[in-house]
Amino acid sequence: MLNIPFTKMQGAGNDFIVIDNRELRIPASLFAKLAKQACARHVSLGADGLMVADWPEHGGDLKLVYFNGDGSLGEMCGNGARCIGRFGYERFAQKPRITIEATSGDVYAWRLNEREYKICLNEPTRLEVDFPLLLDGAIINCAYVELGDPGLPHAVLLREDLEGMDYSAELTDIARKLRNHAQFPKGANINFCQVLAPDHLLIRTYERGVEDFTLACGTGSASSVAALQATGKLARGPVRVSNPGDDLMVEPVWAGDKVTELFVTGPTNMVADGTLTDEDIVLE
Repeated sequence: MLNIPFTKMQGAGNDFIVIDNRELRIPASLFAKLAKQACARHVSLGADGLMVADWPEHGGDLKLVYFNGDGSLGEMCGNGARCIGRFGYERFAQKPRITIEATSGDVYAWRLNEREYKICLNEPTRLEVDFPLLLDGAIINCAYVELGDPGLPHAVLLREDLEGMDYSAELTDIARKLRNHAQFPKGANINFCQVLAPDHLLIRTYERGVEDFTLACGTGSASSVAALQATGKLARGPVRVSNPGDDLMVEPVWAGDKVTELFVTGPTNMVADGTLTDEDIVLE
């Protein structure tokens, strides 16, 4: 019978199942299947993704392997990094800075208070502010950003009508078509943005691997701010990014036309500790 201790966490509405594999030693080959089944809404625990904390490999405090809800491997997750930073701090590494060894490269987390954490994401390894796409016979202008190596892909699209809009059929249709667009070889997360002020951005993100809009996306918020500051549509400095789940504060640090550091600050929530006993999950 399945018997796996877990912690449920969420950051700005992005929710995760966290498993400490340092002692469990579940083979890495089984986590994609576990993620797909355990993250399923209604029939199991349900989550946007599965985060596996394991022993570090090159001097960090923990290794993070992140799986999207569909079982695909994710390079990185911004809201997840804040949550895993808190998990590491509270469970085994009470240090001023937690070093997280992620697939996309090392990420750092700082505890600001019991629930608020600040992270330094991987810097953009690709930032193209003029990235036209052909969709249904028309050209759509967007920006394209990849964070880290291997790069986590984000498309950034400006709209003037996002405020007050729900996830309309039109927005969902566009997001699904762009998510698998031929110009994105490994797919992309799709970020719809509206500039409300020089230091305030409204955002809605359709996440690759979840295959739906989520309540927040930390890497999407950070990528969008970097792209829009590069074009001058947002002022350089801290920017408040309003996700449906909660606001995040994003601050890229620029050296000329290059982002050298990318900070995201926001809430975390320890929702529950428990034991996964789902009788429909068979790991073999």
